[in-house]
Amino acid sequence: MRVHKLTFAALAVVAGLSLTACQNDDAAGQSDQSAAAGEASANGGSGSSEDSQQGGGEESAGASADGQEAAGGSATGSGSGEHGKAGKCRTDELKFKAIDSTIDGDTNGTVAVELTNGGGRECSISGYAGVDLKTASGTLSAKRSGDPVVPGTLKDGESVAFGIQYPINDSGGSGVRITGLVVTPPDETKSVTLDWPGAATLPVTDGTGSPVEVGPIGSAGQGG
Repeated sequence: MRVHKLTFAALAVVAGLSLTACQNDDAAGQSDQSAAAGEASANGGSGSSEDSQQGGGEESAGASADGQEAAGGSATGSGSGEHGKAGKCRTDELKFKAIDSTIDGDTNGTVAVELTNGGGRECSISGYAGVDLKTASGTLSAKRSGDPVVPGTLKDGESVAFGIQYPINDSGGSGVRITGLVVTPPDETKSVTLDWPGAATLPVTDGTGSPVEVGPIGSAGQGG
């Protein structure tokens, strides 16, 4: 019986040592795995953060650069569009000529006023010019015909004309003598005075409204 007890005791000691060794191995293995996992996590986390920061910085810089290019292009385009538009034709840039354009048989007389661009640049002109007839009885302003306005531009050296309609004095009387023609281009305040090429006089009227009528720019034949 003593022998068996010793044997059992020895077996118990051996089993205990084996169990302890297994536990130590398991613990060591878990510790190694934890350490490896921690190292992997540290390496992976550092790499991901660094890659993310670098990638985000490049994308942000690229977006910013693209945005600046787009904004710059838009501003440049807008600027080019503004500068590309022809400015208004100014009085000092225009040459004026008044021509008798009355056709035989017409009930009214016609004077065409030709405007030639001599400013060395393209300019825009449209609308109605201001027209005043200087007479022995004072200044007579022409009324607008009401015809539609057509926008137009003149290259350097090009011409455009508008017409002035006035009643012919066939009353047999002396009428009202015309001494000059004053023209103010559209959108301008400076005027020029020209010789009147039409009939010398206008019929005397009762003074209700102007008998002289002006058409818009382009309403008379194009000059050269």
